[in-house]
Amino acid sequence: MSEHHAVYIVRCRDGSLYTGYAVDVEKRLATHNAGQGAKYTRARLPVVLEYTETFTTKSDALKREYAIKQLTRTKKEQLIQGGMTSHESNQQL
Repeated sequence: MSEHHAVYIVRCRDGSLYTGYAVDVEKRLATHNAGQGAKYTRARLPVVLEYTETFTTKSDALKREYAIKQLTRTKKEQLIQGGMTSHESNQQL
C-alpha cells in the first residue's frame, strides 16, 4: 500500500490562510478543528479546507509546502481558485 502525502491550505475564521503538510488531510483537518492542531490555527477556529495537492513522496510534498508558504496571499488565492498551476506558482519564487 502506497502512502500519499499532501499539502493543504485551510481558511481560518478570521480569513487568514494556513498551509500545512499531512498524510491524512481529513484527519489533520479534524485535529485542527478540535483545537489540537498548529498553534496558529487554535486561535482562529474553525478552519475550512480550501486546497489540496497530493504527492507520492514526503520530500516532494514538503518542498511544495515550502514553495506555497513563500507565495503572497494574492498568489495563494489564485492557486485556490485554480488560476495558477503548480509549475507557475513554483516559478514565483
